[in-house]
Amino acid sequence: MKTDIEIAQEANMLPIQEVAAKLAIPEEDLELYGRYKAKLTDELLQRTAANPDGKLVLVTAINPTPAGEGKTTTSIGLGQAFGLLGKKAVLALREPSLGPCFGIKGGAAGGGYAQVVPMEDLNLHFTGDFHAITTANNLLAALLDNHIQQGNELGIDPRQVVFKRCLDMNDRVLRNVVVGLGNKMDGMVREDHFVITVATEIMAILCLADDMQDLKKRLSRIIVAYSFDGNPVTAGDLGATGAMAALLKDAIKPNLIQTLEHTPAIVHGGPFANIAHGCNSVRATRTGLKLADIVVTEAGFGADLGAEKFFDIKCRKAGLHPDCVVLVATVRALKYNGGVPKEELAAEQIEALKRGIANLEKHIENLQKFRVPIVVTLNSFVTDTEAETRFVESFCRERGCEFALSKVWEKGGAGGIELAEKVLKTLEEKESHFQALYPDEAGLKEKIACIATEIYGADGVTYSPAAEKELARITRLGMGDFPVCIAKTQYSLSDDQNRLGRPSGFTVHVREVYASAGAGFVVVILGAIMTMPGLPKAPAANRIDVDENGRITGLF
Repeated sequence: MKTDIEIAQEANMLPIQEVAAKLAIPEEDLELYGRYKAKLTDELLQRTAANPDGKLVLVTAINPTPAGEGKTTTSIGLGQAFGLLGKKAVLALREPSLGPCFGIKGGAAGGGYAQVVPMEDLNLHFTGDFHAITTANNLLAALLDNHIQQGNELGIDPRQVVFKRCLDMNDRVLRNVVVGLGNKMDGMVREDHFVITVATEIMAILCLADDMQDLKKRLSRIIVAYSFDGNPVTAGDLGATGAMAALLKDAIKPNLIQTLEHTPAIVHGGPFANIAHGCNSVRATRTGLKLADIVVTEAGFGADLGAEKFFDIKCRKAGLHPDCVVLVATVRALKYNGGVPKEELAAEQIEALKRGIANLEKHIENLQKFRVPIVVTLNSFVTDTEAETRFVESFCRERGCEFALSKVWEKGGAGGIELAEKVLKTLEEKESHFQALYPDEAGLKEKIACIATEIYGADGVTYSPAAEKELARITRLGMGDFPVCIAKTQYSLSDDQNRLGRPSGFTVHVREVYASAGAGFVVVILGAIMTMPGLPKAPAANRIDVDENGRITGLF
């Protein structure tokens, strides 16, 4: 059996100009990065802004397990299947972070015969967007510390610096550091912190900005610290906006690549869903809607994280109205949620499936609260039995959901025809009445409680004293109408990663809160979740190599 990277390396890619032509994009609107990658020009985005929108299909999943769910693979296979059915479709996906690529989770190029290519480029440096974001972030951090060193005209309280440095790599030792050690000219000694690039506010801003003008406005509003008299100090106050925008002038442009079957894919931005808002850029999604009849996009991790943030943050901020949701599950993952150890998942275990399917049930109920039609797809594995598949199908139909079996990992677009046809049927026959979960005017605590009880199934919420104090300050500063972006474990509906299935009888604990004033939301951190992940005992980096011909191995 071929590995994902072997399949990708054998792909017969088309020149990106030919892929662009499928969307009627002229060559002059492409900024080429080699033969198979290109950025889309601002002129294209402006010229197509008046085009009618296509249909928007969101792909999400149950809570991830070590057994795998295949959300990105399903998204890509669905896009390829639409192509086989003669539909003008485009994918709108996130860029992968180097952190999980060298850690444990892997990249975000799909798998098997449902991948976007060039896979190695995408999973490594791609077009440099993440490097630009990292550099802009750390420029602001440098300007902040330099301002303190050079007289501190703004009266910044070094004990109330809230802006963090970043790195697009899992590196736990950087979570808490001390900077400024040495002599007087080396800066003021203070505690500092790092987050992974995909959790930064600048990543969120890039993904939510409409254009360069909007980007600059958002950058200027970033709160970096508070003064001795308690007033917020922003990037605009530090005079950092212009230089940061200059570093991001190319990164704000969406990237165009292709699938193994040459379906166009607009890949741009990459915030994590467990510690950020989990969606590709608004610009990428809007561009796809103006260029194609159907846009297939995805949200990170399970629907309790990615889909909730897609609806309550991205759609709210950008005025998007999704037409259909595809919810991905696997028999293996459901049995794992039912208590079956990973090494025993190949055997038929209907009773465990009956227990574990409660996780799928909760996600169906959650998605129905947003009033968007749902199609459940079972990502097929060779170990699945007919009885297990029939049980899941019957379970979904009893809850008013369309159901389809997906075999896109094995067969590419051909394995997604059943799913594509069910999605098309849903788009034609069922009307979406999308609504967000909570109103803007609800208080921050009310919004947090709404998500915790309605989406996670918690009995309530507790707060640390520091979180209580920060919520009060954020509200006092006029940001109480912001949506909330909750950071929690992806492995459970609760804030305890060990509580699988559909846990009940729990409360969630808010450890930390801070305002992302430029992005326009409030970040709420639950339990033990970290904004700078660590590497596992056996990192994927140990298996990656490159031979004398420049061919990469071990990258999945």
